Amino acid sequence: MFKRLAALAVLVLSPCANAQVTLPAAPLTLDAAVDRVARTHPDLRLLPLQQQAARARFDAAGLAPPLVFGVDLENALGSGDSRGFDALETTVSLAGVLERGGKLDARRAVAQANLDALAPQREIIRLDMMAEVARRYLAITLAAARQRIALDDIEQRRRAVQAAQLRLTAGASPASTLMTAQAALAQAELDRDRALQEGSAARLSLAALWNAREVDFDVATGDPLQLPALQDFSQLADLLERTPELALIAGEQRVRQAQMQLASSQQRGDVSWQFGVRNDRASRDSSLVGSFSVPLGNAGRADPELRAARSELEMSGVERQGRALQLHATLAEAHGRYSTARLEVTRMDRDVLPQLRRAEKAAETAWRAGAISYLEWAQLQAMRIEARQRQLDAALSAQLALIELQRLTGQPLVATATATEGTAP
Repeated sequence: MFKRLAALAVLVLSPCANAQVTLPAAPLTLDAAVDRVARTHPDLRLLPLQQQAARARFDAAGLAPPLVFGVDLENALGSGDSRGFDALETTVSLAGVLERGGKLDARRAVAQANLDALAPQREIIRLDMMAEVARRYLAITLAAARQRIALDDIEQRRRAVQAAQLRLTAGASPASTLMTAQAALAQAELDRDRALQEGSAARLSLAALWNAREVDFDVATGDPLQLPALQDFSQLADLLERTPELALIAGEQRVRQAQMQLASSQQRGDVSWQFGVRNDRASRDSSLVGSFSVPLGNAGRADPELRAARSELEMSGVERQGRALQLHATLAEAHGRYSTARLEVTRMDRDVLPQLRRAEKAAETAWRAGAISYLEWAQLQAMRIEARQRQLDAALSAQLALIELQRLTGQPLVATATATEGTAP
């Protein structure tokens, strides 16, 4: 599952032939970015260490109570008949504890459940991190797309400046028209420079995930308007049953079950025993000694802990239901946001932008012929650029929703690799 998010994002952000390359370095693919983060990010490097610690606790939980070797000295360094070591009594003993109620198995079950619970936790951290890589990679792609829009705007504004200069020279339009066209060109150039700056900042943000201080790469920028068709919502909802977040709660539930078994084992007291040999120096006699003890009232003392463990186990089921409802609502919201944004991208490309493109060309011809004012042509130029920016904003919303859907389900969500709509105008 480690590469699923990367694979999906690569499909969504397929390379575009007219992508702008601002750095000479070889393009960095999303797969390569994921690999860099996986090797270097502390959150991901921490996971194997946590597993080692849990494994060590599991090994410790399987240890039985230790045997205790003891030596007791009595009647030494006293007075009278017990002066010095004349009446010394020495007892050499071996003691231990006999556990009852299955405490050893219960401890091992708790440790094993804690060890197993690390797997979905690791998967959640990994998916969250991969989603963050995809979002930062997407920011670079969006900056490149904004730069392409700005370059297109600059090209049409330059034509307007040239036409205004010719009309001013011919005395067909005032100097204010040329100044207005020049101001519009300056604004388009500002949009281009801002897109370049956003791309540079986005590259630094991506490089920060693997602790790089300088950007030594360019990315394989793609077309964010290419939005794949998704599976039906009902199918996505079924995938939630296998999401790592619910698996984590299930793991916690198993931990609490094991803790309840451990609390139940405390109802039976352990038997402490001792066996040894006693030597009386005065009589030179030796004898065996032994003892055992069992605590009383263990059932009453263990009852509060057992009731607490039982309540926590019941809480796990309620928590899973609540989390499942929350995930389902989030999935529905992300799916609806993606579908709406994808519809907007498609309709803008099919119905709006072609009309605005033809209207803008017709307005240019009419203005050069003196049939309309410059403001009418400039307004159509601005409307076309604003429509493209609106389409790009909708594509951004769709791509972010797609990344969120992937993070929630941890599964590839594309219905068919060729079922895509929306192309760059």
